[in-house]
Amino acid sequence: MKAVTRTFLFLFIMSTPFLNPSKGSSPTPPKDIIKESPAAFDTRMEWWRDATFGMFIHWGLYSVPAGYYHGEPVEGIGEWIMDHAAIPVAEYEEFATEFNPARFDAEEWVRIAKNAGMKYIVITSKHHDGFSLWDSKVSDYDVVDSTPYGRDLLAQLRDACEEAGIKLCFYHSIMDWHHPDAQAPHYPDYNSHKVNPEFPRYFENYLKPQIKELITRYRPHVMWYDGEWIPEYTHEMGVGLYNFNRRLNPDLIINNRIDKGRQGMKGMNSDDRQYAGDFGTPEQEILDGTSSFDWESCMTMNDTWGYKKDDHNWKSAETLIHNLADIAAKGGNYLLNVGPTAEGLIPEPSVERLAEMGAWLRVNGEAIYATEGGQPYHEGDSIRYIRSKDSATTYAITLEWPGSTLSLEHVHPRAGGQVNLLGHDKPLAWELQAGTTVIHLPPELQAPGNRPCQYAWTFRIDDRRHAVVRGDLEEVRLELVALADVDEAGLVGNA
Repeated sequence: MKAVTRTFLFLFIMSTPFLNPSKGSSPTPPKDIIKESPAAFDTRMEWWRDATFGMFIHWGLYSVPAGYYHGEPVEGIGEWIMDHAAIPVAEYEEFATEFNPARFDAEEWVRIAKNAGMKYIVITSKHHDGFSLWDSKVSDYDVVDSTPYGRDLLAQLRDACEEAGIKLCFYHSIMDWHHPDAQAPHYPDYNSHKVNPEFPRYFENYLKPQIKELITRYRPHVMWYDGEWIPEYTHEMGVGLYNFNRRLNPDLIINNRIDKGRQGMKGMNSDDRQYAGDFGTPEQEILDGTSSFDWESCMTMNDTWGYKKDDHNWKSAETLIHNLADIAAKGGNYLLNVGPTAEGLIPEPSVERLAEMGAWLRVNGEAIYATEGGQPYHEGDSIRYIRSKDSATTYAITLEWPGSTLSLEHVHPRAGGQVNLLGHDKPLAWELQAGTTVIHLPPELQAPGNRPCQYAWTFRIDDRRHAVVRGDLEEVRLELVALADVDEAGLVGNA
């Protein structure tokens, strides 16, 4: 939930010594970084909460077979083909000789993301198959040393993101099917319950040195871990790795999969102990409601993360936009995936849907970025509420066109306040009827071609009922009296 602690931040600020360093000095992170103050945590998380919408990129050697092995389709998601098809390590390595993404254009990828309204990109630096997309000095099993392409993909993407103002972030797998000290010996069931006694050596001598390379050389804003469910990896390792990351960059944001608290695909931590990590990670689902813990839903556009040439089960742009509105109303972030081809192209159906999302956000982005989940977050099945940070404005997003009137029970405009449809240049008439706000939509908007956007529509409402949070009790009293007068007087706005 975005900014869930903001209502009581002031209580902590004056009593937290490391937030008030002397002039000319840098704040010293506390010894136990996990126990930073709520104020420091909110400061670190602010850009991420405000961003709301990001691009996930699953790309690696698995894009070469593209869902096929020995000429036969393999069931399951594309990036798991090494495990699902039980491909031996040596044979899987041969895909590196075919990985030559000559059509990869980092600037084009970033342009697609930015035009879609995405504020950050999370790319797989290394997935479970163990192959690295950067020039690692820890291993030769990477894009520079093992492929005909021979260029550092992450460096190109970093430069393009910095030029465009997009924050680059890295997914990184703790599990590694390629490394002999990790899960490689578990073949043919890489994702097994077996325990490799040499895993601590992999953890110290391979995993951590590669992470240090990524953080110090490429300056990611988020480290997004995965594969933490393996039995070799422990809670103590997770806590230690979290602190290792944050000591390399105290401003770094890290997901909850760095530790062992995640409850399956639901993605949120169990409450049996304190776990490391800054946000929960629901996978292919959206929370049923709000949460006091920051969270981000990661979801695909079709049925796979990594590229599969036969997966054409694309979600519609309407579904994706509705997901975005639902997630924002519940206070979460939306991390939407693309799976590029081995040639380096984002599939055209993904590009088309992202373009439609960008068009929608150019009209409605005011309600999505730098806002907070609604309280309540919905009314019925087709209305989602989002509020501004100062609580002076409520955004009602309707997932269905309401017709000539929109009735809202949970939001009441302030006396004399305006109601606007984002993208429409005139205020809308509204009235209170027995405590229900009724918004009148003009006849010209009933034709779909005259509406400012497709799929969902945002109504901006001057709402002062949340002013009590700021302590303006007298102002609230006066506003409620005025609202009662409006209820008797009837229609306001452009009648």
